[in-house]
Order: sequence, then C-alpha cells, then structure tokens
Amino acid sequence: MNRLDKDFLWGGAMAANQCEGAHLEDGKGLSCMDILPSVQYGRKEAMYNPQLALTKKYGYYPSHEGIDFYHNYKEDIKLLAEMGIKAFRTSISWPRIFPNGDDKEPNELGLKFYDRLFEECRKYNIEPVVTLSHFDTPLNLSKKYGGWYNRKLVDFYLKYCKVVFKRYAEVVKYWISFNEINMITHIPFFGGGIILKDDDDVMQVSYQAAHHQLVASALATKLLRDISKNGKMGCMLAAGSYYPYSCNPKDVWAAVEKNQDMYFFIDVQARGGYPSYTKRLLKKKGVCIKIAAEDEVIFKKHKVDYIALSYYSSRLISVNKKVLKNIADGNAVTTLRNPYLEATPWGRQIDPIGLRITMNELYDRYQKPLFIVENGLGVSDKVDENGEIHDDYRISYVKEHIKAMKGAIADGIECLGYLVWGCIDLVSAGTGEMEKRYGFIYVDRDNEGNGTLKRIKKKSFWWYKKVIESNGEEL
Repeated sequence: MNRLDKDFLWGGAMAANQCEGAHLEDGKGLSCMDILPSVQYGRKEAMYNPQLALTKKYGYYPSHEGIDFYHNYKEDIKLLAEMGIKAFRTSISWPRIFPNGDDKEPNELGLKFYDRLFEECRKYNIEPVVTLSHFDTPLNLSKKYGGWYNRKLVDFYLKYCKVVFKRYAEVVKYWISFNEINMITHIPFFGGGIILKDDDDVMQVSYQAAHHQLVASALATKLLRDISKNGKMGCMLAAGSYYPYSCNPKDVWAAVEKNQDMYFFIDVQARGGYPSYTKRLLKKKGVCIKIAAEDEVIFKKHKVDYIALSYYSSRLISVNKKVLKNIADGNAVTTLRNPYLEATPWGRQIDPIGLRITMNELYDRYQKPLFIVENGLGVSDKVDENGEIHDDYRISYVKEHIKAMKGAIADGIECLGYLVWGCIDLVSAGTGEMEKRYGFIYVDRDNEGNGTLKRIKKKSFWWYKKVIESNGEEL
C-alpha cells in the first residue's frame, strides 16, 4: 500500500457551538443552537419545532457552556500539540463576529478571541481548518428574515466572510463554506436557521434555502480568491453512500436516486452547475427553485478547490415495505438497518469499508482533492479506579477507518488529511449530550452540566500520537 505524503494533515475537529460556551460573553449574540436543550429536556422537539423553542423554557442548554473551550483554548491546543496533530478544524462562530447577523460593524472582542486562538495554533505549527458556518446561523437572522430561505442572508454572510478573510488571510489556508450543506434538507433549523411555519412546504423552503447557500458558497469562494493568495475553499458533504438493500433493480435504482439527491449539492460547488437530473429530482419533490439570472454564471466561475466530507456510516435503502420499518435509529439521515453491520449504543452503524466506497465515488465524480474533516466514534467512556480511560473500542474504530482511507489513497485518490471528530469530548449536536463522547481527551462534564471540566488523556490519545508520528504506518 502506498505511503502517505509527508505533508498529510493528521488532526482533529470541533465546532464552536459545541465546545466554546461563553454564549453571550464579550458581545456574542445568540445562535440557533443556543435555544436547543439537551436530549433529556426535549432537544428533538426543539430541533424539529423551533417555533416552540423560541418561547418554551426547557431548562439546561448545553451550548451555553459547552466544554468552556473559550476560556480553556490554550490548555486544549497544548494537549492537541502534545498528541502531535498537524491540523485542527474548528468553526468561527458567526454570531460572535456579528451578534445579530445584520450588524453594521463586527464585534471586535469576538475577532480578538480568534486572533488568540489562531496564534496559539501557529505557536505549535498546527494548521487551522476553518468552517465559516457550522450550524450556528445568528438567531436574529432566523427570527427577522426567515433564515436562509431569504436571499438577503447571502449578503449578510458575505459581509461576515469578508471580515474574517481579511483578518485571517495570513494564518488560515483551508476554509469550508458550510458544514454538511446537505443537512439543510434533513434538519432545516440546523442547516439553514429555518423556523418553519405550520403551512410551509418543507421541501420547497429547504431547497430554496439550499440554493441561496450554494450562491453564497460560490461568492465566498470568489471573495477568498480576491483577498487571499494561498487560501483554499472547500465545500462539505455529510457523506455516506447509499447501498441497495437487495439486487432487486428497484432497490438499486432507489439507491441511485438517494445518492443523486446527496451529490446534487456538491455538483453545484465542485462542477459549477446543477446536475442533469435536477429537473426530475425537484419535480418529484414538488419543488420549484427561484434562480436569479446571474446564478448559473456565478456557479460556473467560482468552483471550490477541494471536497471536505464527514463520514460516520454508509446508508441503506429499499422499496420493500416489509423491511422499511427496520430503521437504524441514531443517524441524522434516515437509513435502514444493515444486517451486516454492528452499531453503537446510539444506533449509528459502523462500516469502515463504506468510507473507501464513498471516497471512490466522490473522487471519480469530481476529480478534486478530498479532505476527511469528520470521522469518529461516539460512545460512553468510563473512568476507572485509577483515573484512566481504556477506550480500545475507539482505537479499533479509528484504526479500521484509517485502513479504509489508506486503501482509497492506494486506489489513486488524492486526500489532504484525516481529522477525527470531537478530538476533545464536546456536546453532541444531535442529542446535546456529553455522554456521547468522541474524544481522545476526556472532559469531566455530564449531561446535566455537572463536573469539573478536567481534561484526561484516554488510551486512544497515546495511540493516535503514534499513528501521527509514524504518518499512519503504525496502527
């Protein structure tokens, strides 16, 4: 198997809304995530009924404190440096820079936090990989304008991008326009800050909002190139190929359609336009997108430099009504339970080979570098009587996925790096829990917000350190 390039970016990933805390500190405004409670207080209800979340008092809101990365970033970056990571993916909190989203001037105190954070990364030669919008649309833009369903958000987003591109052009090379852009059609409030009304057509609103994000992504790509000589813009997909449940041609075709619905978003950003099947796909959904005259030119001129992806599992689809009830709960994207795969206690299926399959499909389709910016195992970890965490299950999971990635690279695929999600334990986006842990570093915080926030290195910390030191040779 081919050896990895010496500049391969091993690292970890987190998101501002899940780790920073300090939700109203130093002038930050509310984000959409700040009105979502943890799962035991009704997160799913709030997530899918944000109208209710605006008025109902749920109790504990985990994003308000997160793991307090805002005040602990120096210690946390030092720990990541000790592990040897070469790249750290995080997001800039949009409402930390523009508290209301439509402010005339940016919040200088918010910018100064990221000045300090990126300086700390540079101190340890860690490459920042920065997501511009990671499920944290300023809440005011949702309430006042209707979120990304309103095209005005394109201008607000570009104003924000211009500020951070100018500020960090010299310290950030890799940018991602939107986290998992296809999630907007699964959880509109997460992906687009959309507060649906009772009589709204969910598909119409979601796909129109997605179009506005695609326009914004293309124009942000142009803006970055105007401002930064070395900056690279990536788009991002919540990836995982759909398999047909059986060799029934109808199952095979169902999988084709599901994959097309997923790649639709990346086609625009990487190929420069809507794919040939767009009319059929949208007609089937009863959707008619309003496209401005200049949009197609914008897409064609300003394509992204690389494809970022999160990968946790493959997906499964069938037309057989007898198996349709067998759902694998715990996946943001609905999928059937695959009898050949094991699943985590949270219901997420484990399929390392699926990563190789997905990478091959993406690279064959786009012929652009891939960047795995999220992959990891969310499970409950226990601290033993010696104060240690022996997470061999996490080591096994990451090891098998690295093997699959290396197999894909041996297939001829260009891959920029591999970033493990939640490298330090953080709040789960889907459930708001702390007990669904992904990290190599344990954080003493429970689902109720109790704990000292003490950081503890898990067994996987030392294992991943050796992986990085050996550039993936020692697994």
